[in-house]
Amino acid sequence: MLLVNMLSSNRLTNYAAMKKFLPFLLFFLITQAFIFPPISDVIKAIKSGSANEVAKYFDNTVEITLPEKSNSYNKKQAELLINDFFTANQVKDFEILHKSDNAGSEYCIGNLKTARGVFRTTIFMKQKGDKELIQEIRFEK
Repeated sequence: MLLVNMLSSNRLTNYAAMKKFLPFLLFFLITQAFIFPPISDVIKAIKSGSANEVAKYFDNTVEITLPEKSNSYNKKQAELLINDFFTANQVKDFEILHKSDNAGSEYCIGNLKTARGVFRTTIFMKQKGDKELIQEIRFEK
């Protein structure tokens, strides 16, 4: 009987502790949804070969470097250029080599694996108002 009372008491204690912990857990999970930076979304878009999704994060002007050209482009031109690149180089995977952030900017270096080879890829994003936007993206052989 004593063992049953101890187990019941222990369950009540665990329930009370879990009840106190639950609001903190919910707060953590909800805030994490907003904390993950857009660079993760950009990486997903690159992995899927979606220029349209990548372009959602372009600033008004974007510096793009490809094996055959490098220049600054407006959003629409940049999207078309990236779309042509993804069409010519069917994306297989993207491997992150390094990712970092510092005072309102973020960058990622990785290897874009395509049907036509591997491209060293650099993505640089900067905070503009309430959004992080791509300032520069490089695909180098």
